[in-house]
Amino acid sequence: MIKKGLTTLINAIRRAVSMGIYNSPPTIIALTFLTASLLGGVLLSMPAATESGIPTPFLDSLFTATSATCITGFVLYDTATYWSVFGEIVILILMQLGGLGFITLATFFLTIAGRRAGLKNMKLAQESLNTLSIQDTIPLIRRMLGIVFIIELIGACILSVDFVPRFGPIGFYYGIFHSVSAFCNAGFDLMGGSSSMAGFSQSPLVLYTISILVIIGGLGFIVWKDLLDYRKSKKLTAHTKIVLILSAVLLLSTALFIFLLEKNHAMAGLPLGQKINESLFLSVNARSSGFSIFDMDSLHGVSKVFISLMMFIGGASGSTAGGVKINTLGIMLIAIICVIRGREETIIFKRRIPNRMVLKAFSIVFLALILVFTVTFLIHILQPDTSLINTFFDSVSALGTVGLSTGVINNLTSFNKILVILCMFTGRIGPISFALALTPGRKHADHTIYPDGKFVVG
Repeated sequence: MIKKGLTTLINAIRRAVSMGIYNSPPTIIALTFLTASLLGGVLLSMPAATESGIPTPFLDSLFTATSATCITGFVLYDTATYWSVFGEIVILILMQLGGLGFITLATFFLTIAGRRAGLKNMKLAQESLNTLSIQDTIPLIRRMLGIVFIIELIGACILSVDFVPRFGPIGFYYGIFHSVSAFCNAGFDLMGGSSSMAGFSQSPLVLYTISILVIIGGLGFIVWKDLLDYRKSKKLTAHTKIVLILSAVLLLSTALFIFLLEKNHAMAGLPLGQKINESLFLSVNARSSGFSIFDMDSLHGVSKVFISLMMFIGGASGSTAGGVKINTLGIMLIAIICVIRGREETIIFKRRIPNRMVLKAFSIVFLALILVFTVTFLIHILQPDTSLINTFFDSVSALGTVGLSTGVINNLTSFNKILVILCMFTGRIGPISFALALTPGRKHADHTIYPDGKFVVG
């Protein structure tokens, strides 16, 4: 019955796209993620996907598939012990597809097969990658995806240096799984338990390899291209400068904050070096990937709020990271500074930021805040036994596609699971893209010039 209904839904989606009912790039991208999540949900609900051979309830399977497709990392069942190798591979494939984007991968394989990408495909790829120019999209995809697979392979080999002696030959498989999960900022692991990487707290090789993969994945294609071309061009775009500066500031300040607040709390009794390693590891993973080294519920309340802010910000646009994006934050901060200084326009690095871009940045954050508070209040009202701060923490984690959890996710009702699924889905494709996807049909620009109105703010 589920498969039949799913087939009918997918066919309806295909007909709608072919008829032009849902033909905008945000809508098509949303439909690809929706279709993949549904297919993944069906595969994970099969008996072959579990170690016990018992079928998983479809809603739980859909939750896990959406978490993998939207590279969140929330789990209702322990990945290592509950899912079979088949189920783990389904999750691995969904992470890779969700992290790099279905449109991006489809365009890549079309081009290497010798087929020419049409204008519509190029627009879709540009929307999926958030590239600055449609002309740069196809060359960027060809160049970057090759680098992605090389980086993931190198990461798998380095992780295998620790995993193979520890687990035997299956350590190679563990290396591949965790390398893909880290680079795609997904946070799924095969180590078991709620604190996925707790057993590696004294293994800097594993902690820093995963952290570096997370950071690289969270920078985005545009930043990679700028850095790779720097030797020739000797310059970086304003976008890349904003991402690199804010990424470094947030990473170091978050690590310092966690160290100072948790050194005598969650990390009490640990050696100084291990405290530093764990602070840096949590700082990196709090931004998007969700690998955890200790129980999130054991953190100080102030730490939970601060980490929630970092999860809300996330990584860079066009990356595998989630959140409202660090460049969105950068544009907002620059706009505020320019307003305080009395400037008519938003200027940074001798470059003007268009007003429509500033408006979009504030709109993204505003819509994301509305969604986070709505989901938090609904879950807390429907399950009043949950802590409000923990509910807020997990709701932000869902929207930011991070996957860190205080345990609220593991005790949700069916309705609240659906809320979190929608939250993860919206967080992956973006609040504005999700809103656009809900408004089918052509959107005509209004070129009418209206007289200025008299308004008062502040």
